[in-house]
Amino acid sequence: MMRVWVNGVENIGVAPLDRGLAYGDGVFATMQVANKTLLFLGAHLQRLQQGAIRLGFDWQVSSELLNLLQRQATSMERGCIKLLLTRGVGGRGYAVPSEPQVTEIVSLHAIPVHYKTWQQQGISLITSEVTLARQPRLAGIKHCNRLEQILIKSTPPPESFDDHLVLDTHNLVVESSMANIFLVKGKQIMTPVMSHCGVAGVMREQVIHGVLALGFTVITKAVPVSTLSDYESAFVTNSLLGIVDVTRINEVDFFKAQWTSSLRSSLDLTLY
Repeated sequence: MMRVWVNGVENIGVAPLDRGLAYGDGVFATMQVANKTLLFLGAHLQRLQQGAIRLGFDWQVSSELLNLLQRQATSMERGCIKLLLTRGVGGRGYAVPSEPQVTEIVSLHAIPVHYKTWQQQGISLITSEVTLARQPRLAGIKHCNRLEQILIKSTPPPESFDDHLVLDTHNLVVESSMANIFLVKGKQIMTPVMSHCGVAGVMREQVIHGVLALGFTVITKAVPVSTLSDYESAFVTNSLLGIVDVTRINEVDFFKAQWTSSLRSSLDLTLY
């Protein structure tokens, strides 16, 4: 049975009028545990705090919550801890409470078993028919309104593809259905800018630091889907699947970059 804590108490429910349930009014982080340690915990907590501020409520991690997260991590060799924050209980309408009491939900999960295969073999992507709407005030945040991703996942990719590539309403590349994307040409690595939509993942940030240390130049910019054939290699990243090579997008084939496996290993992201 999945284990869940709400405001530090195990096996209790969320209030029916919680704004996370009613409106998706909150943010969340999906964190990987490796060797009993939460990877990049500080970066995850910082992004949660920044996301809460952008939604208009204040949150600081308490020592009690931090102890809970670290205690549960020590019980797992490899796994996932999800931390979800909502603005708490509110009234019927959209107007926010003047003094919100943040709800903290912690849950434990396994890492999907096919992620190991994806790391070893790479994946292929096909463009989803669902596009992401542009809303700069929410761009980059991992907020709880994920209906667009649900629509994307509601239609499985064709048998020869593993996941969807997602564009915005201007036909610009944003991400895959659940991961950030990087495109490689020579010593330049490009990743889509997150100023209009999409999630700026914690792993995206870590990989940018990693490839800069390897001597690459990293560029964030708008990427028309029509330019994908200009690149030699591609890979996707998130906190659970780590770094996964992309071997094909639609009809465009890519070479596996020679250094992605070593970068994955150096960040302790290789799944066994």
